[in-house]
Amino acid sequence: MTRKKTVVLGVLGVDAHVVGNKIMAHALESAGFKVANIGTFSSQEDFIRAAIESAADAILVASLCGHGEMECRGFRENCLEAGLDNIHLVAGGNLVVGKQTWEEVERRFLEMKFNRVYPPGVSPQKVIEDLKKDLANNQESEVGSQKSEVRNQNQE
Repeated sequence: MTRKKTVVLGVLGVDAHVVGNKIMAHALESAGFKVANIGTFSSQEDFIRAAIESAADAILVASLCGHGEMECRGFRENCLEAGLDNIHLVAGGNLVVGKQTWEEVERRFLEMKFNRVYPPGVSPQKVIEDLKKDLANNQESEVGSQKSEVRNQNQE
């Protein structure tokens, strides 16, 4: 039996937008994920601590107040520093202030080493489909890497 994939979900920074967070948590749980929902007004440290405590496969960061870009800077580096080398990082919502093309916003988040980025209004189903596919690919990569390490050790 395979273990349920675990995700940490929350709203980053000084942001009280809880409705979308609750909808996403319910959708993820209904799709078979174990969800550690840390709620609103959460810091990067809160997400990272919850990911470590729950042995999470992914962190899903929401921001609806427009400060997501600023609040997400250094997130991947902080995950690495905490030992979360393979954590899947996802950001979504109204991530920036002002009128900007989605392509520009997405590019900046991918440059910050987020694995996926979603615009406002994305359906929970789209996030779930991508998450299942991405986490399955991550698992295959890890298994392949482990087999390669075993082969290398056997050759020594």
